[in-house]
Amino acid sequence: MSKVEELLEQLCPDGVIMKEVREIARIINGYAFKSSKYVASGIRVIRISDVQKGKMSDKDLKFYPIELMDEIKNYLLKENDLVMSLTGNVGRVAMLSQQHLPSGLNQRVACVRPNSNEVLTRFLFHFFDQNNFETDAMINATGGGQKNMSTTWLSKYKIPLPPLPIQQEIVSILDKFTTLDAELETELEARRTQYKYYSDQLLCFESKEVEWRMLGEVGEFIRGRRFVKDDIVPEGVPCIHYGELYTHYNIWAKEAKSFLNADLAAKLRVARKGDVVIVSAGETIEDIGNGVAWLGDSDVVIHDACFAYRHSMNPKYVSYYLQTNLFRSQIKRYISSGKISSINSPGLSKAKIPIPPMEEQERIVEILDKFNALVNDISVGIPAEIKARRKQYEYYRGKLLNFKNISHATE
Repeated sequence: MSKVEELLEQLCPDGVIMKEVREIARIINGYAFKSSKYVASGIRVIRISDVQKGKMSDKDLKFYPIELMDEIKNYLLKENDLVMSLTGNVGRVAMLSQQHLPSGLNQRVACVRPNSNEVLTRFLFHFFDQNNFETDAMINATGGGQKNMSTTWLSKYKIPLPPLPIQQEIVSILDKFTTLDAELETELEARRTQYKYYSDQLLCFESKEVEWRMLGEVGEFIRGRRFVKDDIVPEGVPCIHYGELYTHYNIWAKEAKSFLNADLAAKLRVARKGDVVIVSAGETIEDIGNGVAWLGDSDVVIHDACFAYRHSMNPKYVSYYLQTNLFRSQIKRYISSGKISSINSPGLSKAKIPIPPMEEQERIVEILDKFNALVNDISVGIPAEIKARRKQYEYYRGKLLNFKNISHATE
């Protein structure tokens, strides 16, 4: 018998009671921050995009002037506050640490702050971080494409509430997994930084004489034609939607994630084996120019926000080069910014690429493939270890938080 089971038998032999969230915690709605007042530093604005699955994101941070703290005093967050997304991927939770402060709660993000000594915030975090809670949240959210979760629904959501010693034991067990996960993520980020640095050094050829040519001189850009996500079918002709280039694909691919029916595909344009598919539009400048070497035996249909770059170089070599700071600095001046950032083929054509002999291209690809696998391949290296640890965490979390004996007593 585990320690948790022993405690359950000792402290709640009649079962674990259920309580509504509003009985044990205060739910705080966010403030409508004015984006026109954002500054370079100050009070961090905690937005929906900051709340990822179980953790805070530090990408694209926004800040409010520190001198306006009184204006938002009712929305200031504290260390160890639990925040939850209310729009889009509803029900995602994360906890704030000292490094996130000072910070203010933006609209469509909720703060769940215990107002009772019956519950640990960390226990709530592990409970709400479960996939089945997110599923419940999505089912009960309103709206079509953009889901919205009500804090009224959340306040009435019932959770099992074992005595504090049991909560503490469960938290102690589950925190070991999340701590290890955080350590592995830190190590992975360090390896990615190392990989990026080494890749940039290897592909800049500062100490070697090598021919530099504009991409438009040594290849051609073929723009895809438009199709929408609703056109995608379970089986058919392989295709690449532009959004998949920065969410699904990495350096190269032999198989497509998506498919179109043959009649529609016949009207569109394709990338051939050896082409590099380059994304030409995205929400941010950083999305532009990412590419994937298509190594599949059949052609692949490409979206109109993509180009197929046809050339005679090693396709993976080209794809790796597109990830370098040197390439990105060259195309930056040709990217048009707005609600959607984009670049055209003349802009891409002007970027220069070093062209060593094919043997050297293959040598560089072999080296970078090993680095890339270490930091990105979920079947090997650190990503594989992270995946395994998360599976363990989810398994034990499900076991520990599944209280079979539930008391229906009101107190």
